[in-house]
Amino acid sequence: MFEISRRGTVLGLVLAGFAALSPALAQAPTKLRVTLDWRFEGPSAPFLIAIDKGYFAAEGLDVTVDTGNGSREAIPRVASNTYDLGFGDINSLIRFRDENPSVNLKAVMMVYDRPPFAIIGRKSKGITTDLKSLAGKKFGAPAADAAYAQWPIMRAVNNIDEKTMKFENVGFPVREPMLATGEVDAVFGFSISSVINLKARGVPDADIVSLLMSDYGVDLYGNAIMASPKLQAENPEAIRKFIRAFIKAWRDVIKDPAAGAAAVLKRNDVAKQDVELERLKMLIEQNILTPAVKNVGMGGVLNDRFDRALDQIALTAPFKNRPKREDVFTAEYLPPPADRKIH
Repeated sequence: MFEISRRGTVLGLVLAGFAALSPALAQAPTKLRVTLDWRFEGPSAPFLIAIDKGYFAAEGLDVTVDTGNGSREAIPRVASNTYDLGFGDINSLIRFRDENPSVNLKAVMMVYDRPPFAIIGRKSKGITTDLKSLAGKKFGAPAADAAYAQWPIMRAVNNIDEKTMKFENVGFPVREPMLATGEVDAVFGFSISSVINLKARGVPDADIVSLLMSDYGVDLYGNAIMASPKLQAENPEAIRKFIRAFIKAWRDVIKDPAAGAAAVLKRNDVAKQDVELERLKMLIEQNILTPAVKNVGMGGVLNDRFDRALDQIALTAPFKNRPKREDVFTAEYLPPPADRKIH
């Protein structure tokens, strides 16, 4: 009898232990792998702030953020389910869906209401804000660059004759150095990257000319949060939680960009506080806090504008299987508009 009673006591203790552990196991955080479009620089601040301030953790998420090698590279990383979420160019995503209509990769939150696509040149090389100044010039144009990919649109809507223009395929690491040394007259790139990088290389601010494509009739959106097919199918609630925490972090970054830049420096030993702070402020002013975002909040798209963007993208090359808006972007994971306001 003693042996049976003893075993029963032990079994009871074991079962009680499992009972005590089960709530903790049930509440284990959901792990999410996120890929950025680029290095840890100013624009990555909200991802990092959401980690540092525990916003993701408060939603029950364990988020890991990795750097990238361009806003187009994030797309195959997420499409293959290697990453759960990615930050990349929605216009490149549109092309991807055209070529891969069966892959259910979608943008779930618009971040850059205006894209930072630009032509960045130097006044001393004859570049001005007048598009006629581009004639006869030499351009550093990385083949994988999202900004260069939109050149056919800018050329078409402005009736630019490029016959006298020369385009040299250059690597990302040498793009700004070549412009700084005068080997090219201008480059294609993100304004928030190229302008800041040129100034960091000693090019005077007065000598830098930035032609934002959105100021010249290119009516596109920019970078967005993309969700993998697997995550959409298996854990849609995790997407909603991520977006809630991400918007909260953006509010903090907009209120205190210096703290956002400081979060970047914790992950990037070669970054400089003043450089990343300026880059982040430029991003907020040019690409984030647009009139549309101030009016309706962050994260969504205007349907008519998105459809115009599809029309413009068709100017770069005919679609094989033109995707519909709902094939590329969905608002189903976004909080209500009132919860997306940037206060």
